[in-house]
This record gives sequence, C-alpha cells and structure tokens, in this order.
Amino acid sequence: MPDGFSAGDTAFVLISAALVMLMTPGLAFFYGGMVRAKSTLNMLAMSFLSLGIVSVLWVLYGYSLSFGSDSFAGLIGDLDHLGMRGLGLDELTGSIPVTAFALFQLMFAVITPALISGAIADRARFAAWGLFIALWVTIVYFPVAHWVFFFDGGHGGWLGDRNGVIDFAGGTAVHINAGVAGLAVCLVLGKRIGFKKDPMRPHSLPLVMLGSGLLWFGWFGFNAGSALAANGVAAMAMVNTQVATGAALVGWLVYERFRHGAFTTLGAASGAVAGLVAITPACGSVSPLGAVAIGLVAGAVCCAAVSLKYRWGFDDSLDVVGVHAVGGAIGSLLVGLFATGGVGQGVKGLFYGGGIGQLGKQAMGVAVVAAYSFVLSWLLAKAVDRLVGFRVSGEVEVAGIDQAEHAESAYDFSAVGAGLARALPGLAVAAAKPAAERPADAGPGAAKPVAERTAAAEAAEKPAEKRTEVDAR
Repeated sequence: MPDGFSAGDTAFVLISAALVMLMTPGLAFFYGGMVRAKSTLNMLAMSFLSLGIVSVLWVLYGYSLSFGSDSFAGLIGDLDHLGMRGLGLDELTGSIPVTAFALFQLMFAVITPALISGAIADRARFAAWGLFIALWVTIVYFPVAHWVFFFDGGHGGWLGDRNGVIDFAGGTAVHINAGVAGLAVCLVLGKRIGFKKDPMRPHSLPLVMLGSGLLWFGWFGFNAGSALAANGVAAMAMVNTQVATGAALVGWLVYERFRHGAFTTLGAASGAVAGLVAITPACGSVSPLGAVAIGLVAGAVCCAAVSLKYRWGFDDSLDVVGVHAVGGAIGSLLVGLFATGGVGQGVKGLFYGGGIGQLGKQAMGVAVVAAYSFVLSWLLAKAVDRLVGFRVSGEVEVAGIDQAEHAESAYDFSAVGAGLARALPGLAVAAAKPAAERPADAGPGAAKPVAERTAAAEAAEKPAEKRTEVDAR
C-alpha cells in the first residue's frame, strides 16, 4: 500500500459502513411497526428496495456524480468513474482506500430515499416507488451529496467546500433532503382514506422500539465514521451522538407529558431518532454540552412539529417531515451557535465568539437544499404518477396493500383462529348451531343468534360521532 495508508483507519471505516448499512433494516422495522398491520410488509419492502436499487446505481454512475472531480461550479461531479472505473486498490482518500470511502458513502445514499417512504405509507404502488427511487437519487441526492460532501481544496462542492457550510455527517444532504422530499411526495399522492377520521395507530410498538434501537446503534457508524479515521474527532462525534440522543429522548418525553399527559414508548423512540437526526450535522463541531443542548431543543421542537400535519392538512404518515426535515434543520442551524472551533474544524459559532457569519452560512445551506429537494421531488413524483400511477386504488388501500402488492401478509390471523377452534371445539359447535336448536333456557352466557350477534357487533364497532384522530405521540 502507498505511503499514508492506515490499516486501523480502514478497518474503522469498513465497520462504520456495515453499521450504516444496518440502519436501513432498522429503519424498516421502525417504520414497519408504526403502520397498521395490513401495510407492514410493504413498509419493510420499501426500505429494502432502496438497498437494491441504489447499490446498483451507485456503481454505475452515482459515485462518479457525487465524488468525481467537479465538472461545473461545484454542482455535479464528472463521469470519469462510471462503473467505478479508475478506482485502483492503491488509491487513497485520506488514509483509507478510495473503495472503502465509496462503500461508506453508498450506505448514506441507500438510507436517504428509504427515509422518504415513511411519508407515503399505506398508499404507494411498489413498482412506482422503485421508479421514484431511481429517479430521485439520480436527480436529487447525487448532486446534493456533491454540493455538501465533496471537498477538493476549494474546488469541490459549492456548499461545503466553496461556501463553508458545515455538515459533518448529513443533516442537509440526508435528513433535510429526505424530509422535504417526503413532504412533496405526500402532497402529490394525497391523504390516506380516513385521515383525521379513523384511528391509524402503530400496530406493533415493540417493532418500533427494536427499529429505533438498531438505528441508534448504527448511527455511531453514520456519525463517527464520517471522520474517516479512528481518531479523536471520531471519538468526540460518537460521544456527542450518544448524549444528544439521550437528551432528545428526555426532551420529547417531557414535552408530551405536559402536552398530552403521558410518557409513551412511541415518544421515546421518536425522540431518540430526532436527537440522532439533529446531532448528525453538528457532531464534529460541538462539545458534549452543546450536543446536550441540541438534543433537548430537537426533542421538544420535533415533538411539537409532528402535530402540524393535522393543523395544516398534509398526510405525512410517519412524521418524516416533523422528525427529519425539522430535526435536520435544527442541527444544521445550531452549528452556527454551538461550534467550538476546536473539534473537527476551526470555525466558531456565535456562542463561542465567532459572530453571526457561520449561522448565516448554515441558514443558506438549509434553505438551498430544502428548496431544491422540494421542487425536484414534487416534479418527479408528478412524473411518476403520470407515467405509471403512483397511488394504489381505494379498494386496495382499504383492504390492505400487503396482499395486493406482495401477495403476502405479515401475520397469519387465520391460523390463530383455527388454533382457538381446535382448543375450544364445544364453543365452535355451539356458535355454529341455528338458534332454534339451542336450549330454550339458555342463560345470559349462551351464544346469541347470528343476526343478534351481528347487530351487537355493529353497534359496538360504530364510531363515536365526534371521534377525532389522536396523535399517538
């Protein structure tokens, strides 16, 4: 290997890449538990499809567009690395092989469109979603990654390298990008049937907690790995990731206890994710105390933000906007306040004597990425809808998207019913007998005629006249 190669740094980045890859299945479980049972498999599959499509496109041209030499004003890379050609085994990025760097960045590209899927849960056609992923990463993610992540001595991406916007691990390129895209796509697809009328509560909170735990674990690779070396910056990024996430979890729970009267497990999981999102752009710039402040702000503000969909009338199914767009913006902006100038870079924020200049740069980065992502995502979603139809039919949505799109169900409820029938054969026989064959002196516990039972069931299941959607958070 050439001079400058570090086996330790290489091993660290490869392990970090594996951790970031784990985040996408973790996201699948997190989202999969938050939807209703009839949409579970579809939600899982939408994340896994991103693993397939983006991995292929990254090799074909994604890496070259994102990290190839700049071809025009910091906006896009060249095509010199199509098919990842020219990336020799001895070529280094810093102290690691360029192939290790490419693998690490691939995992960022994979999870970003997967994040969008939560905004359109329960109602998107699977084939249309796959087409949207391919178009979106090509036209939106790869250019934005070049703007933010590609550094070449002042000749790289126009946001990060040329204008000094600080985004250590993807607050703008990943979270604001995906969160705002989620808003655009859910506006194109429209509201779910029964939005604000029918209960749409998570069907499996244990799955949600499992998914958030996997995300938290994988996020250490996401943030610390972005140092691209096993050094003090990576260690500080990991510490900041942990404490900010813990603070956001507490902030979310405290807010919802005062606002809604309970500490929910869904709130704990969502607060943790909000903290992970917010610390992502700042973890290489702030002290642990700054990370705690960022986490507390993100937890409370994101908890408040998720209810905006009911007030403003957009159906962001799983709160991608409230957690990722808002959390990413909070973390990116607070870099301009809490950057110490002594962690991974020399820029100081307002609270450390650096003035307001960096805050202005951070605001520019947030605004530019949000505007670009919203406009292009809306246009792409409209194009996909016109070409192949993006939304499933109303009948499919009501019956359950899993059967229609995947010919499978996450849970076999018929087997449960059959097991109960075998365990209680007497009850099954009694329920099957006509009313005329039952003893006349049957007591109040006896089985009722079918018509009577049906009427009673309908009365019990009839919704209250003024039922409203209750935000589980």
